[in-house]
Amino acid sequence: MDFESNSWIGERLCYYPRLFGGVMLTAALLGVSTSYLTGISAPTLPHFLPKLSIFHKKKRGKKRIRVYMDGCFDLMHYGHANAIRQAKELGDELIVGVVSDEEIVANKGPPVLCMEERLALISGLKWVDEVIANAPYAITEDFMNRLFTEHKIDYIIHGDDPCLLPDGTDAYALAKKAGRYKQIKRTEGVSSTDIVGRILSSAKSISQNRSNSSLPSKDDNMNHVHAEEKMSKIDHISSFLPTSRRIVQFSNGKGPGPNARVVYIDGAFDLFHAGHVETIFLPSQILRSARQLGDFLLVGVYTDETISELRGDQYPLMNLHERSLSVLACRYVDEVIIGAPWEVTHDMVTTFNISVVVHGTVSERNSSTGEEHDPYAVPKNMGIFRVIESPKDITTTSVAQRIIANHEIYVKRNTKKEASEKKYYEEKQYVSGD
Repeated sequence: MDFESNSWIGERLCYYPRLFGGVMLTAALLGVSTSYLTGISAPTLPHFLPKLSIFHKKKRGKKRIRVYMDGCFDLMHYGHANAIRQAKELGDELIVGVVSDEEIVANKGPPVLCMEERLALISGLKWVDEVIANAPYAITEDFMNRLFTEHKIDYIIHGDDPCLLPDGTDAYALAKKAGRYKQIKRTEGVSSTDIVGRILSSAKSISQNRSNSSLPSKDDNMNHVHAEEKMSKIDHISSFLPTSRRIVQFSNGKGPGPNARVVYIDGAFDLFHAGHVETIFLPSQILRSARQLGDFLLVGVYTDETISELRGDQYPLMNLHERSLSVLACRYVDEVIIGAPWEVTHDMVTTFNISVVVHGTVSERNSSTGEEHDPYAVPKNMGIFRVIESPKDITTTSVAQRIIANHEIYVKRNTKKEASEKKYYEEKQYVSGD
């Protein structure tokens, strides 16, 4: 037999590897000699198999990139949340290290929030996958090796602002040298130093009010008091420039389903703290019971004007957009009403299809508003109002009092930090990303 079409057969074998593989397998099973096929001018079987891919290799999934970011995360604000959001975009899984209280004291001064509170805040952020407690302030060689071997970290992330140790060296020098360092853009307009400054200014204003309240109420004296209050606020006014893009970045971008049971809770959420997380986003057993109330959490954030009326002219410490972003960053929040009214109306319940209105047992209200008007009268009359026990007796005022109680320490720390931040902004250059 003349195999004048040998090349044709070879070409078809390359196009039909499964057919040829089936023929060879059948031949082997039946004990048929492959000598019948020796006339085919094709490579021998061992060399032929890889080319035809008769036996397909199992496809391996793409390696998931694990990134690490650490920080003190004291006085949690939207800048921390935005840094963590950016870090998550550089990988598939984000592991966050929370620096120990002892390390913060040694490198920066006493923290306002303890480790337990800071862990609660970080764990509540929607972009965080794992948390490492008591992380060191500096990335030592030993800790870096632990990150790479035990935690399978691919890259270490930090903002473009310098992080220097007391001796002036770069805290991330080893990670940079190892080629495992990536940089993100620092969020402008906020820092823990800035927030401490706002609290100190607020405390100064309150103190001035009390001292002047005992003096005769003369017009010129009162004008002087109001002028000092105004200057106190200007000293630490927010320089955050909100954009629609930032709101979108923090938002889940999804509304409730047609049959969703919507739960609504409102508040000031000023100086976002662990009490907020554990009141609204209740962990462990309380979280399970809260989740039974519904499956979509809508949060109302009061306007600045409402908070000032409720608590005094020194509040809020953070403006509406800052507070809204802090709430949106929480993993348990589905949507936020930016500038919610103090009173829950029937129209609100209908518009947002609210099934349950929730309120925590720990909240702050100024007696000047009186108790004659109940903002939850409508949901109570509708039978949809629920009270959830707040597991922590912690408020914005109680957190601020920690700073005020150690006034001299924080003034000294802030003076040093404000100088370094001023230098950063003076030398800052444009950084892409975010």
